[in-house]
Amino acid sequence: MEGSLLVERVLEGVKVLEVSAWAFVPSAGAVLADWGADVVKIEPPTGDPLRGLVNAGIGGGSGPSFPWEAWNRGKRSVALDLKHPRAREILLKAAETADVFLTSYLPPTRRQLGIDIDDIRAVNPSIVYASGTGQGALGDEAEKGGYDSISFWARGGVGATVTPPGAQRPIGQPAGAFGDSLSGMALAGGVAAALFRRARTGEGAVVDVALLGTAMWCLQMPIVGAAVMMAQPPAGDSDPPNSRSANPQIFNPLVNNYQTSDGRWLSLCMLQRDRYWDEVLVAVGREDLRDDPRFNTPEALGAHNDEAIAELERTFAGMSLDQARTALGTQSGQWDVMQNVLELPADPQAVTNGFVQPVEYDSVTLPLISSPAQFDRIPNPLGRAPEFGADTDDVLAELGLDSDEVMQAKIDGAVQ
Repeated sequence: MEGSLLVERVLEGVKVLEVSAWAFVPSAGAVLADWGADVVKIEPPTGDPLRGLVNAGIGGGSGPSFPWEAWNRGKRSVALDLKHPRAREILLKAAETADVFLTSYLPPTRRQLGIDIDDIRAVNPSIVYASGTGQGALGDEAEKGGYDSISFWARGGVGATVTPPGAQRPIGQPAGAFGDSLSGMALAGGVAAALFRRARTGEGAVVDVALLGTAMWCLQMPIVGAAVMMAQPPAGDSDPPNSRSANPQIFNPLVNNYQTSDGRWLSLCMLQRDRYWDEVLVAVGREDLRDDPRFNTPEALGAHNDEAIAELERTFAGMSLDQARTALGTQSGQWDVMQNVLELPADPQAVTNGFVQPVEYDSVTLPLISSPAQFDRIPNPLGRAPEFGADTDDVLAELGLDSDEVMQAKIDGAVQ
């Protein structure tokens, strides 16, 4: 881990100007920072509102805000009031030498502040201009805002897909900023592709990622499958199929979830049922089922699928998690344990691969999660997120402003 700090990261030398708030687009900035880019976050006088979210009592309520740390680690913070003409001048000066302009601001706000695509490209024609939206950059709702619970989870069909029929209320996202983080990775990837194009041709690009589009990408199998089924619906079936029904029809007993005696869950995903069936039976001590006429041929097993599932349910229900883990470890089919979020930071694979990294603060250590893409098999080194406006003076000095100009900008209220 320490050695990784000595290796030049893939985006070393890339300058990113981030004018964004909350989680979606900032998460893309965090990924770019993980990859080595110098990400300068421009914050309004009140700061990114994400800073104000509760920190769940970390450090007695005085510790770091972990949502802020998650999506803003490794960046530098500059506090500018972009409503002030001098602040806009400073921003455009920074854009002259930036490689990427990253924003979550809605088009009306960008036009009002003078930071829309044409404004930024007027000072830097080859810059990569990247934005994150709720419903997409085109169409009647291009200027409508969105959050991932709305545009990704609700409108994007994810919530309806995972909610069983007859549920009293829709199932919500499994974590805050769930859709944001997926969309942010897509936006960071788009930025990287645009930088590659610019390196080849000298031309910049406009990169857009929408929460709705990311949701549909994730759901493309059920979306296409539903369209095919609705084109030729079964008799009497007028509702679109749901990938999670109240009593899901499992067609392979080795692609299912089974509960152990201590209340834990195992996830089996052995798509080649006939290849692994006998091997699993031996592993879990159910050799008796190998010669059972209900299961001793592929045809018989297919005809008695529900009975096979019931037999495995009873078998695993009589085993503890440790016993099941040991038993399944003796066969070659694919399976794993459903872990909870308390277990993940200690997962040996997560630790060895640097998926989770401890970051030290004054009163606490947070296990921050690295962005998934790694290069040269070196974990991305993580650092703390910036204090509000902590890097303002340094960044302005890098832009060529002398101390008197910085002081005057602060007196005028353009700089905080």
